[in-house]
Amino acid sequence: MTPKRPRLQRAAASCPCGLPEPYERCCARFHRGEAAAPTAETLMRSRYSAFVKRDEPYLLRTWHPRTRPPRLDLDPAMRWTGLEILATADGSAFHTTGTVTFRASFRGGSLHERSRFERVEGAWVYLDGEFLD
Repeated sequence: MTPKRPRLQRAAASCPCGLPEPYERCCARFHRGEAAAPTAETLMRSRYSAFVKRDEPYLLRTWHPRTRPPRLDLDPAMRWTGLEILATADGSAFHTTGTVTFRASFRGGSLHERSRFERVEGAWVYLDGEFLD
């Protein structure tokens, strides 16, 4: 009888948002509605992951009612490749507004934006963004 080799477990990939946690322990809990993003930056990261996962309901749910479109047309050919947070201002548990400046890379280019966030009924939502460069 040949001894069995121990199976090697693959490490779970880090979350698309760029943090080292696996998706299931990072942004997935926000996407499933099990938790609310505690800061504007966390919401920004979870929204980026939702774009990667093409989670339209989450993107719409976390968009300010005043600026939210009726639906999104997510391009199935778009391949997001990384998120870099460049700056944050306010957006903590002690604020009602915040901004996050980021660069989101995709196959063939990148998007550089300063996004504004507000709290609506205690939850952070995306208000709007300004494209940079």
